[in-house]
Parts: sequence; C-alpha cells; structure tokens
Amino acid sequence: MNASDLITQKIPYLKTSLTGAEALVLMNDARVRHLPIVNSRQLLGIMSEEDILAQDVNEPVGSYNLSLNRSYVKAKDHIFEVLQIMSNFKLSSIPVVDDKQEYLGSIVLEDLLHVFAGSFSFTEPGSILVLEIPARDYSLADIARIIEQDNAKILSAFITRDLAKDQYSITLKISAQDNKRILASLERYDYNILASYTEEDFADTLKERYDSLIAYLNV
Repeated sequence: MNASDLITQKIPYLKTSLTGAEALVLMNDARVRHLPIVNSRQLLGIMSEEDILAQDVNEPVGSYNLSLNRSYVKAKDHIFEVLQIMSNFKLSSIPVVDDKQEYLGSIVLEDLLHVFAGSFSFTEPGSILVLEIPARDYSLADIARIIEQDNAKILSAFITRDLAKDQYSITLKISAQDNKRILASLERYDYNILASYTEEDFADTLKERYDSLIAYLNV
C-alpha cells in the first residue's frame, strides 16, 4: 500500500493569506495539529499549532517561520515510510505531493492507524509471541522453520532493535491458537520468550490500547 491509497480530501489546506487565528479554527475543526500551506497547488510547507501560537495570530500565516517546512511524502512512498516520517516529526497529518511537488491531499494519523489495525493479519485467528534475540543470532527463516515444524505459520512480524543491548525484539502473529508446543520448541532451541498471548488476551489488550489512542487523538 502506498501513500496515494491513504489520501483524504477532508483535511483542508492553508492559504498564505489566512491569519493564524483562522488556521487554528481549521485545525480544530479537522482535529489535527498540522496543516499544509499550499499556493496554486504548490506545497510550501507544513504548519504546526505551535508555529502559529509562537507568532501573532492576527498576521497571515504566509509571514510565519515554519519549523517543519519539508515534512511531506510522495504519492508512491510505501505506507511504512509514511508512518516513519509521521513518527519522526510527531505529525497528526502529512501532505502528499506528486513528482512536481504539487499538493494531492493529506494523510491523517488516525486513518493510518485504522489501516494498520485492519491489516497485517490482526484479524486472522492465531496467537502472539514476543521473542528477544541477540542481533548476531537473528534469523527469521530459522524461527519460521521451527514454527512450521509444529504445523503453524508466521502471519506477520514486527521487529525492533535495541542498539544498546544489540538485540532484536520480535513480535510474531502465528496461525496456531494453542501455542504451547511452539513455545516448547523455541525454548528447546534456546530462544528467549518475553511474552505469549492467546488471541483473546491479545485482542482485549490491543483494543483497549487502540481505543485509548483514538480517544487521545480526538481530544
């Protein structure tokens, strides 16, 4: 999935002639803290709520200094790249441009989270395993082989690296709802299992955290 698949037109853009006060009203109505500034379809930058509050709100936004003027994604960028940029700059929305830097629309963080919640096998039956592995020993192929020996498959994997410990934390969604045999097999191969969740336990926890995040975004 690419950025172009997530574009929404429900998020307004700012014209340089709008005042800071008018921009704040648009942000409040759209429930975002960032909006793009566009002039004749050319993206000039992205303005944050903090940018406006640091200036005279009665002045046009075209006269403001931007702290995030180059924060955007291109239509062909992958969804992971969109998420990375939004995370790096802590954006509630991000503009999408074509190869000519012309504004196509915006992506909203809430919509992006909905896509992730409905994708990557979250809705498939199974269970969750969390492993911790030294970076030098990491091999997803080896882990998959052990799991497949017990007649299960890896449906999705999320991997993060702790540079200080030089270790990977790997969260696996597997097709087996009863994972006791798989846990025993992994332990037999000296894998460190940090956590294990049944589908019901994980779904309840995930839904609670997801609902809390969406409620926060809607404040």
